[in-house]
Amino acid sequence: MANIAGTYRLVKAVARDGNGNPLPPPYNGNPAGRVVLGADGRMMAVKCDNSPNLPAGAKREYNSYIGRYTFDGKTLVTRVDGASDPSRIGSDQVRGVRFEDGLMVLQPPLRPYGDSAPEQRELYWEKISDV
Repeated sequence: MANIAGTYRLVKAVARDGNGNPLPPPYNGNPAGRVVLGADGRMMAVKCDNSPNLPAGAKREYNSYIGRYTFDGKTLVTRVDGASDPSRIGSDQVRGVRFEDGLMVLQPPLRPYGDSAPEQRELYWEKISDV
């Protein structure tokens, strides 16, 4: 397994539709999150909308999960054993990985978020410690 162990903070999130056209930024443009990738092969991730106030009736986007992970240099796969969304437990969460301008960029598969049409997201993570 290539070494990506460390703690990362979410610094930017972008979204595109299925045709590659830009969409409004996820998390209302105010993402917050942490990913910890342990040297022991366990990980945890949490992401949310960090806006101080939301419009009336709006839901704050939040998700988290934990599990064992593998990384082959291009793909991060986590076998989920705990999650804020119970439907993820027992699943493999697959993320494309690339490194750009000192950031780790994770790309989940194209999928709907909430009640929206499918989105292709990219999450930009800055390493803040080695573990």
